[in-house]
Amino acid sequence: MTPIKQVDTRDFYTNAQGREVPASIWIPHEVVKPLPLVLVGHGGSGHKRSQLVQDVAEALLDEFQVAVVAIDGPVHGSRREVFNDGTAVRQEFRNLWATGLSVDPMVADWMSCIDYLCQIPEIDSTKIGWYGISMGTAYGIPLVASDPRIKAAALGMWGTCREPAQRLKEDAAKIDIPVLFQVKEQDEIFTPKGQQDLYEHIASKDKTWQSYPGGHTDPKDQQLNDIVQFLMHHLIGD
Repeated sequence: MTPIKQVDTRDFYTNAQGREVPASIWIPHEVVKPLPLVLVGHGGSGHKRSQLVQDVAEALLDEFQVAVVAIDGPVHGSRREVFNDGTAVRQEFRNLWATGLSVDPMVADWMSCIDYLCQIPEIDSTKIGWYGISMGTAYGIPLVASDPRIKAAALGMWGTCREPAQRLKEDAAKIDIPVLFQVKEQDEIFTPKGQQDLYEHIASKDKTWQSYPGGHTDPKDQQLNDIVQFLMHHLIGD
């Protein structure tokens, strides 16, 4: 990965219900006023410094004065003694997701991280956005539904076709902030019907559905640019 220029990056930990929560932050080297904050939920085979996170951090910080933060998922990154991206970790996450037991701890972990960041002077606690597709939507929807500090959310590439889905439907019905929901036309993991169903359960009157060519891969090019523009429109204005 190419380091982002004129940006400080560091790892830190917060504590949630006795758990250490591993996090990474990207922040401009010189901060002259409190910054909007973008929370990034990585994918099922990734971690807090995965390429998906790095891509959006670069895209945001190349143009805007913002901070970006990510935490490791429940079986990811620094939560493991040894971590390798790939299918084994993805399957372990899927098995955990199927139990329904990982949602509330991940919401608590994220909220502990937000609590910490809202206390530091570099962060504007009134301007917080969420970006998470795939696993970042699986945990993002419950978080966005639970934390009113989040003012806009870019979601997608997940659907009610993967059980358990009832919790996501219920949480989606609580979301009333602006939402961008992205899908891929050749997604090999989530069906069009399942993704559409999840989108329809989102209660927000300000929501947008966007479709892109390709399979279940990290956002690039126009898809990534749309995420950046959506979040910055709602966090800093035109």
